[in-house]
Amino acid sequence: MKADTENHLFLQPLFNYLAQIHPLSEPFINHHKKNCDHLQIKKNKFILSPIDNNDSIYFLVKGLLRAFIREGENDISTRFAFENQFIEAMQKPGHKSNYSIEYLQALEDCELIRIPYKLIDFLNKNYLETQIINRKLLERSYHEALERSLLARIPSALGRYLKFEASHPGLNRIPQRYLSSYLVMRLETLSRIRNKALDTRLIKMT
Repeated sequence: MKADTENHLFLQPLFNYLAQIHPLSEPFINHHKKNCDHLQIKKNKFILSPIDNNDSIYFLVKGLLRAFIREGENDISTRFAFENQFIEAMQKPGHKSNYSIEYLQALEDCELIRIPYKLIDFLNKNYLETQIINRKLLERSYHEALERSLLARIPSALGRYLKFEASHPGLNRIPQRYLSSYLVMRLETLSRIRNKALDTRLIKMT
């Protein structure tokens, strides 16, 4: 659901985040005010599905999101996003299709900023800071992709869980059925591993 965008204060968290990467010019800020939308999405609702036009990236101000694909009757979680993170549906570079096989779903009540790709393309061509910011964001995105690739190659279920836990302090916010899908294990296995990890930490504390 699109919220009221007349009050541009909703963009401040995005500007605060980007300003940590590079100072923002007034025209850069104004173009965002003219083209970005403020979205409020209820828990379990879709932000994007394969039937929707995949024309934007999203900045998560509040809440928790997941990306997933459907394989037959099964959902396969591919990514999670927490506050102050960007998330977008999978898109092949240079591909003309406006749709993605990925879904984006709110796992909590969410507040988001929708940033159209057309705006990003325009700013890239006209404002140097956009190129610098995008390069830094791409570096972070590439690092996160490498982390996911490494996670998938850890052979043991316990190893995958511990690796993910170490880099995601908001782990307990993710429903176990979605987390087990992401970590490629059965729900029963995840429950057993979490109990084992908790017991190990309690033993170390004594």
